[in-house]
Amino acid sequence: MLDGKRILLIIAGGIAAYKALDLIRRLREGGAEVRCILTRSGEQFVTPLAVSALSGDKVYRDLFSLTDEAEMGHIRLARDPDMIVVAPATADLMARMRVGRSDDLAAAVLLATDKPVLLAPAMNHRMWLHPATRNNLAVLESRGVLRVGPDSGDMACGEHGVGRMAEPAAIVAVVTARLAGSGRLAGRRALVTSGPTIEAIDPVRFIANRSSGKQGHAVAAALAHLGARVTLVSGPVDLDDPPGVAAIHVDSAEQMLAACRAALPVDVAVCAAAVADWRIANRADQKIKKGDDGPPSLDLVANPDILATLSRPGPGRPILVVGFAAETSDLIENARVKRDRKGCDWIVANDVSPASGTFGGDHNKVVLISNDAPSEWPRMDKRAVAERLAERIADALEAAS
Repeated sequence: MLDGKRILLIIAGGIAAYKALDLIRRLREGGAEVRCILTRSGEQFVTPLAVSALSGDKVYRDLFSLTDEAEMGHIRLARDPDMIVVAPATADLMARMRVGRSDDLAAAVLLATDKPVLLAPAMNHRMWLHPATRNNLAVLESRGVLRVGPDSGDMACGEHGVGRMAEPAAIVAVVTARLAGSGRLAGRRALVTSGPTIEAIDPVRFIANRSSGKQGHAVAAALAHLGARVTLVSGPVDLDDPPGVAAIHVDSAEQMLAACRAALPVDVAVCAAAVADWRIANRADQKIKKGDDGPPSLDLVANPDILATLSRPGPGRPILVVGFAAETSDLIENARVKRDRKGCDWIVANDVSPASGTFGGDHNKVVLISNDAPSEWPRMDKRAVAERLAERIADALEAAS
């Protein structure tokens, strides 16, 4: 699946570096050529000899090596591969990437490359959850850096939580999907919204809905599998970010719209999020206390219409804009009205009445509304719905080319 593909693997410091040895083996079994950079801290966990033996190539370690610079040079290391994989990606290296440091070979190559970069983070769970790390990651993902993991589990430090490096098989799956999948959407950019939005009443209360984000996240994963460069803008959900997708996390509809605008231009936008139609006009800065005067009066104002905004004609409009319609009655008619009102190209209509089990469930039954006759799909799991929709999107973009 990876025949002829060139992977540059950067191995940073951390106990998870031992997994990089298995990753090299699996990438080469898939047909890839693997070249490795081993950082000074990485050498504390795996030896250059082991890395060289498994990769079948010399190991690059020193930015100022006269021999290495004469034979290869860090600019060629940055330009030659089809993808750069950083595994493990430490908090330190991610921080240096974010600010553009180039004080060692790994950082210099990452600053000089224009190739896809995939991070496999590994660190203590408190380091992973620290605001500095979360902010660094958000900036890197906004630049298009891809990520797989981290996973949750026991750590070498004796603690338990999110921070374990993704398993080599999962990393190879993301690399393969990006470089050797069907490739129908290779070179295309996609934007997907997912999950609910929440609108604050006061610092502790909010208005929301029952969307789980499972369908939107599945769509993002399916588009990435076809080779698209995907930005996922998600409201609060209890789901891991899909592998190989740049995820941006927001709370409110206004934040979601801002993140969507920042992701443009794209070839396709899929608005699967259940965006709140209204927000509180008189949001309280302090918790509203229960008093003798009865419940407070909440004044509502309309939220920005993200689907209509992305569908608006003009420069920068995506080639294809797909909306979702969550309905509890008159499914097809209400979806048609929504498509006309929003100005989008397609509407994926789904029944979210309590009996359907769609909200929060693993299955969905949808009707695709377009210029053609409504296309009713059988009930299937949300992943299958996403894969079928992604193929239809690929058909449409190929026809528009």
